[in-house]
Amino acid sequence: MELLHINCLGKPLRLEGSMAGWQQLFWGDDLVSVIPASADYQGQRMHEFTLSVQPQVDHEQAANQLADSPIPAMQPQSITIRLEIDLQWQPFLLKYQLLQNDNLLTQGQRDTKDIERQIPVKPVEAKRQFSLIGLASLGLKLFKSAKVIKVVLAGASVAAYSWLFSFQFALALIACLVFHEYGHIRAMKYFGMKTKGIYLIPFMGGLALSDEKINTRWQDVVISIMGPTFGLFMSIAALFAYWFTGNIFFAGLATFNALLNLFNLLPILPLDGGHILKSISFSMNSMLGLVACIAGAAIGVFISYTLGLALLGFLLLIGSLEIMFEWKTRHQSHLLPLDRYGQLFSAVWYLLTVGALVGIIWYFAGTGDDMLGLPLKILQS
Repeated sequence: MELLHINCLGKPLRLEGSMAGWQQLFWGDDLVSVIPASADYQGQRMHEFTLSVQPQVDHEQAANQLADSPIPAMQPQSITIRLEIDLQWQPFLLKYQLLQNDNLLTQGQRDTKDIERQIPVKPVEAKRQFSLIGLASLGLKLFKSAKVIKVVLAGASVAAYSWLFSFQFALALIACLVFHEYGHIRAMKYFGMKTKGIYLIPFMGGLALSDEKINTRWQDVVISIMGPTFGLFMSIAALFAYWFTGNIFFAGLATFNALLNLFNLLPILPLDGGHILKSISFSMNSMLGLVACIAGAAIGVFISYTLGLALLGFLLLIGSLEIMFEWKTRHQSHLLPLDRYGQLFSAVWYLLTVGALVGIIWYFAGTGDDMLGLPLKILQS
């Protein structure tokens, strides 16, 4: 990831690095200093390189020279540039000094907020994986200039869900999807990201799109979990509406919306839950963190099977194993990891959201209505 980007003698000086310990310093497009990967991945480091520059000619002095007196050749001068840094990853803090021949040029420091706001000079290319959602996203980008595509896709979604269920239920489902995606949009805007709106994909749900890349795991967690959080708010609102009116429609809306958002929180990529748990586990830099991640996943699977939620437990197990198998690649990411507080806060937020959604499904299953009990039966299947 890009740690620092400052000006040095008329060219950008860019420092890139990762928690694997390696660092690369670029002056313009030239690689001028490298620190290889090592177990000692933070603390004080020094990058140094030498430039050979041609001294400027004093034109007034040259004009005063006699015509038959040749101007002596100017010898190139060597300039030593030294970048001294003190790097701390969790919480992130980078202090730096830039010196020219031991003379201080500039100094400063950067924290997590600076990383969140930066736009990398070399955009990070996301790893391409084959998926229907990825193909749908690519197709939408081709039509991003045509706003009418949103209306067409929304109409197609209403028609598709009306064909499967009913027109009224289709509208309710569309409302759930839009409110869920609006949560993602609000989070993106909170981080100052430009958004392109919400796209509804028949039989696949919705997408909240942005052209901008995230720089930190915290951004990934907040953007991912805000969709299910907004979905939880909608289910709670429908639950209160059911208590005040007794209308079974609000009960169905609350429980099926809870089921939809609960599946989005499964730790399977590219679902929201996969991004959340991947950000938490990949921010743990020690073996103790991996053990804690494995223990948490095992407890979640045990609780799911104890409560009779066989399908939920099985998908939780598969998703957790997928993330754990990729744990060794965490240092290759360009995203700034969560600090200890961020890891704990994200885990608690995730667990409370999952628990609340399961609680809503369980509550309506206890009413004795076969239709309202269907989401719980799906989780138990």
